[in-house]
Amino acid sequence: MGDPTGIGPEIIAQAVQDPMVRTWCKPVVVGNTQIMQRASNLLGSKVTWIACQTCDDIRNQLDRSVEHTSDAPQSVCCLDAAGQDSEQATPGSIDARGGQAAYDSLVAATRLCLDKDVDGIVTAPLQKKSLDLAGHHWPGHTELLGHLCGVESTAMMLYLPPGKPNHGGPSGLGVVHVTLHMALRDVFENLSVPSILKTIQLTHGYFSRLAQAEGRSAAPRIAVTALNPHAGESGRFGTEEIELIAPAVEAAQKLGIHASGPWAVDTLMPKAAQGEFDAVVAMYHDQGHIALKLLDMFEAVNITLGLPIIRTSVAHGTAHDIAWKGIAKSGGMVQAILAAAKLCVAGL
Repeated sequence: MGDPTGIGPEIIAQAVQDPMVRTWCKPVVVGNTQIMQRASNLLGSKVTWIACQTCDDIRNQLDRSVEHTSDAPQSVCCLDAAGQDSEQATPGSIDARGGQAAYDSLVAATRLCLDKDVDGIVTAPLQKKSLDLAGHHWPGHTELLGHLCGVESTAMMLYLPPGKPNHGGPSGLGVVHVTLHMALRDVFENLSVPSILKTIQLTHGYFSRLAQAEGRSAAPRIAVTALNPHAGESGRFGTEEIELIAPAVEAAQKLGIHASGPWAVDTLMPKAAQGEFDAVVAMYHDQGHIALKLLDMFEAVNITLGLPIIRTSVAHGTAHDIAWKGIAKSGGMVQAILAAAKLCVAGL
């Protein structure tokens, strides 16, 4: 459910009614039933939310469920993982109760996935300061999910599915980040040949499996960005390209990975958008996020690489300025759910 002070409940309440979502999966929400019902009521939706306390409750409800006609109310199961105090969290504000609700919901959903009770999870946005106020000191979903799953090597990918202009080639277009949620001044200390190489390998692994699932044999083409303007101008604007990025690219090539770079980002992204590359490995958050979101923000999906479970998310935040006004758009959530369902089917 994400943080209930934001738009998460609203976009979920809209998305579960989407015909494509209902075609691809049986959505179950992990959060708070009362909050989800409040969101549907705000939207004038006929969805009825069924409170569940255990997986057995969910299974029993799904076994009894039938497809409804378009003019009949739908029912959706909600596993109550967020406490009742989350119902009092103030909409549109930073609130520890919202942070706790987001944390509890994510922990419960991750456990369901690790235990194979569900096939994948889709996360609505959380508010990082609210998470911190609740006593959970994580920079974001990606790092917390890595901890919950017991893995160290994870990476965030923003992904545009194929089929539309500026969405890359037959595999779509992914932008994967070496560093993520940190101050810009800290990026330099957290870049290294091993960290860049690890991200290239995670990217290669994902797109190789994607191509295989789709019946294509071509090796994924991965472009690795520079850090400094003009790729450092041969060391004039910085030496990270010479000392860190180029050696990581060379190491990847020796492993048989079709990687190239370092590329100056301003000229790289137009090429990637037109399908010259399947994925771009970016050095820091805004370097990748801004470029990809300018291509198509509301179709972009956040996919975590390196986890033993499938996790996708919307590519936007809690949007406190419009939360609980009934105007949030659910397109990103629909795409995130469809992406997760398709990854499950493909066995990725």
